[in-house]
Amino acid sequence: MRFITGFGDALPWMVLVFVAAAVLSLVLTPAVRRLVLRHGLIDRPEARRVNVVPIPRAGGLAVAAAFLLVAAVFLLLNERQDWVRIPFQLSDGELAALLLGGAGAAALGALDDYFNLRARWQLLMQIGLAAFAVALGIGIEVINNPFGPGVIRFEGLLAAGFTMFWIVGMMNSINWIDGLDGLSSGIALIAAITLALISLTTQVAQPLIAVLCFALAGALLGFLRWNFYPAVIFAGTSGVQFIGYSIAILSILGSAKVAVALLVLGVPIIDTFWIIVRRLAERRSPFSPDRSHIHHRMLDLGLSHRQTVLLIYGICIALGLLSLLLSGINQLYAFLGVFIAFGLVLFVPTRGSLRAEELEADAYENGGGASS
Repeated sequence: MRFITGFGDALPWMVLVFVAAAVLSLVLTPAVRRLVLRHGLIDRPEARRVNVVPIPRAGGLAVAAAFLLVAAVFLLLNERQDWVRIPFQLSDGELAALLLGGAGAAALGALDDYFNLRARWQLLMQIGLAAFAVALGIGIEVINNPFGPGVIRFEGLLAAGFTMFWIVGMMNSINWIDGLDGLSSGIALIAAITLALISLTTQVAQPLIAVLCFALAGALLGFLRWNFYPAVIFAGTSGVQFIGYSIAILSILGSAKVAVALLVLGVPIIDTFWIIVRRLAERRSPFSPDRSHIHHRMLDLGLSHRQTVLLIYGICIALGLLSLLLSGINQLYAFLGVFIAFGLVLFVPTRGSLRAEELEADAYENGGGASS
């Protein structure tokens, strides 16, 4: 892994946006907490939730506000080039997809936090956001061929469909892994830093994307101060929609880093896939809740809440390091290996046993908002 020659020029701005977004998110989160408490956006304890006291949700609005504000200011300064001189590699449409789409994801998620919408409405909103991004020029046109040399190319409707699938899938992966305090925000923080570092390598050479990823990482770190166990606020649908959408777009922009995102986010992505497979095998809706996620399995093994979250962090960090050390094709092979291993853990041993678990279900997947 070799970094670009202009790494030193981008480093001060990466540090600056990271710190600025972290401080802003750290300050905004308590303000958002007071606001949502005033409007009654609260997850109350019940049989299907982990929290034992009422916890406000929609904290992801602070993450979104911190990232969007810091990113917008940086991009304006960079465009003027009075102080910042980082190559501008994105079109106006791509920037609009990232910033306006991210704001839309947070706003639509806030509607769910307030009205507790059914899962089908969340899915429709996600499809609309993905279509908006594609319409503005976001697209996955090339991925490494996992079955041999060369690449697989997507064109026209196939490229648009694959891109929309990636964006919607990423939002749902972050959504469904959001079952313990600090879990989804910490995983996203690791992913954002990994995407930033990979963007600075000679293979990708996208310093502007790296700066934007560090801005997102800073916003997540500031929020994690309030969201880590024991959490005083949950990200809510506004948070997971925004985080999932932003990571999906950042992994596509510039030189597509889809294989990197697949690997570093292997835990939530694979967890989501096998959960859907298992529910369909049980002839149930993919959106029907149960206690079968990877974090539930770890809790059932006797790990504490904090230990489970830290262990999953460790797995994600290890996968992130692999994504930095391996080439594109080997990243896909590593993902397939993790995919099979997780399938053995999540699917085979418990097939046919889900009905008994439904009363202890993960309420978040029905739009409820918090930990499961």
